[in-house]
Amino acid sequence: MSEQGLETIESTTQKTHEWIARVAESMHMEKRDAYKSLRAVLVTLRDRLPVDLAVHFGAQLPMLIRGLYYEGWEPSKVPVKMSRQEFLDAVREKIVAGRVIDPVETTQNVLAVIGGYIGAGEMQKVKQSFPQDMQPLFPSLAAAA
Repeated sequence: MSEQGLETIESTTQKTHEWIARVAESMHMEKRDAYKSLRAVLVTLRDRLPVDLAVHFGAQLPMLIRGLYYEGWEPSKVPVKMSRQEFLDAVREKIVAGRVIDPVETTQNVLAVIGGYIGAGEMQKVKQSFPQDMQPLFPSLAAAA
């Protein structure tokens, strides 16, 4: 493998660790639970988005996190219409942790971390694709930056 290929792998590994550490720090949890939280929110978000927006959003993610995001995705079965409670239940079900995880706090914190790395315009598009009652799950764009 070329040096450029190795640098890409090292860079995405570093970014992935950084994202997980930020989630862990924001939620005062172990990194393994932060990883599960990040994955749960990303996968649930992905399944709720229209295909074109899900793909555009996924393109903004670091390579390893993008792999988590797309793992098991079936574009022909999305978007899955979910109420706010169904969305939160889906996040909760995907996190198997040794502690109680609040799906509202988890979703808000994970989206805040993602918003710190992805442009505000992209996060705004994603937020606007959700019904009004679900938009408070997204942090204010000022807070995310």
